Amino acid sequence: MNDVRPYETDPRVDDYIDALPGWQQDICRQVRDLIHAADPEIGETIKRTVRPYFVLQGNVCALLAAKDHVNVFLYDGAIVPDPEGIITAGHHNKTARTVAFREGETINAPALTVMFRQIIANNRAGGWRKLKKQLE
Repeated sequence: MNDVRPYETDPRVDDYIDALPGWQQDICRQVRDLIHAADPEIGETIKRTVRPYFVLQGNVCALLAAKDHVNVFLYDGAIVPDPEGIITAGHHNKTARTVAFREGETINAPALTVMFRQIIANNRAGGWRKLKKQLE
């Protein structure tokens, strides 16, 4: 992740990440770097009281640390291709799918970045809800 440019952070997201166990902090920071590297216009905020969200003309993804993993919720309406099979849950969810990372697992950065960029492109094109209607 040494090619990450500086980006604007939300101190509330910093607080969320800093409160996690070390291995979860590492995962969250890697994902945070990837989403910001995917598009320099990505913003970050807190929604649902404490959950970090990454947004650009709509939700792109959110982080949620659980006891034994970190969930990355991808807000894509299940229309973004997953050729490398990184989605771990929510395959039939109408709003978001999940990529879960456990301690010691390696993040498939190229596959996740492709998905982030497609979600961002979909948001810029009116959002997945609009695009999904066009596909039907």
